[in-house]
Amino acid sequence: MDECVVSEVVEYKSWVCLICGWIYNEEEGLPEDGIAAGTRFADIPEDWRCPLCDVSKAEFAVVEF
Repeated sequence: MDECVVSEVVEYKSWVCLICGWIYNEEEGLPEDGIAAGTRFADIPEDWRCPLCDVSKAEFAVVEF
């Protein structure tokens, strides 16, 4: 009997700062700031700030391709 291997496709999103255009990619994370690769934007601490222009998470929107 053949076994069917089902692999889960993980869809990562990218989030863009609406002020400066900097992009956070969930798949890449931000290791230099202590955010591991694969970290969802929702799981980043609420007090996190855009590394480029210092605005809050509220100023980010998901990028739709």
